[in-house]
Amino acid sequence: MIDITASRTVGLARLATFTPNMGHNYAHKRNFDYGLEANLAQETWRDNVSKLSPFIRHRLITETELITLAIEAHGAQATEKFVTEILWRAYFKGWLEQRPEVWADYVHTRDVQFKLLKADGGRRNIYEKAIAGETGIDAFDHWAKQLKSHGYLHNHARMWFASIWIFTLDLPWQLGADFFLQYLLDGDAASNSLSWRWVGGLHTKRKTYLATQDNIVQFTDGRFKPVGLATTANPLTENKNYKLRPLKIPPQPPAASAFALLVHEEDCRPESLQLPQKPSLIIGVSGPDGKSPRGVSDQVRAFANQAVDDAITRAADHFQCDKIMWKKGEKLQDILKRAKIERLLSPWLPVGALRDAIGKEMRGNNVRWVMRDYDAALWPLATKGFFAVKKKAPDALRAIGIKL
Repeated sequence: MIDITASRTVGLARLATFTPNMGHNYAHKRNFDYGLEANLAQETWRDNVSKLSPFIRHRLITETELITLAIEAHGAQATEKFVTEILWRAYFKGWLEQRPEVWADYVHTRDVQFKLLKADGGRRNIYEKAIAGETGIDAFDHWAKQLKSHGYLHNHARMWFASIWIFTLDLPWQLGADFFLQYLLDGDAASNSLSWRWVGGLHTKRKTYLATQDNIVQFTDGRFKPVGLATTANPLTENKNYKLRPLKIPPQPPAASAFALLVHEEDCRPESLQLPQKPSLIIGVSGPDGKSPRGVSDQVRAFANQAVDDAITRAADHFQCDKIMWKKGEKLQDILKRAKIERLLSPWLPVGALRDAIGKEMRGNNVRWVMRDYDAALWPLATKGFFAVKKKAPDALRAIGIKL
């Protein structure tokens, strides 16, 4: 097990190490899953991918910082593949933000599938073997165990894993998506649920992803040779077409009376927010266990909690004010009342488990939302497929000072 400290300092150190590899090396080797066997005790990672995703997912490092650094180091052309992967995150976030029912239906159906699992001994047995890494499919079993021990899977491995889960093991995709959220350090409502839907043929209708032995052998450098994989991938279906709800960009909060700044695990870079003035109090909140009815791993919980603690410590120092954690079971209104503060500002809280948990209470506490320029520029573009976002991204980002 690797202990990764969730701090901006650690993330920036990893970013500095990976920066020389953002160009040609990443473009040509990013799809290879070479494994994590190399000197794990010293956390010596393979250099073909960044391993920055947990830091980006919690915004200990922002996408704007990544894109700017990549282009400064290598130029726009050499880092096109790296920047494209960053844009995928914005696409998934924007797409789900404008179709929140997709998440709500995932949560409902996931819970139904867990109930059905209790009554179906045969399927429950397959599920238990899958999450234990005991299916007899060598690559899949390795990835299941790696996910649980390290909180990480290469992106290509995630696609193979999801494909085998759905088409070979014939398990509900919602339970696979839940398994990922229990253990991935970078587990994100949008990227995770929509990627699973894409593999199954729900996100891009009738387009599925089929894991094959040849492809896995090639891109794992021959480490695995899985047998018994499905040879066809019939698209999953659903009796619902999700309507687009265009995103309403909140106006910048005006300067006014004293306010508290809420810092949550979805955005742990409060110093770079565009605020009307300095906050009088920093309130931190973290709720990773809400991602799954089975809770999350100790690593996932620790990373999210550490990320928020690191963020409020930095924010309190930066803004020269007090900080406090919003503890489970405590009312937000009581925290504000004790501090004699009526206004609350918060970075945008996207669709997902934390919004499900605290969104209702926040709506009743005079909250003003702060949306980053990067999100406001890209999220509204995610009305259809990814490549429309990629095409429009240069102009959208240029308007906020980022040149692709």
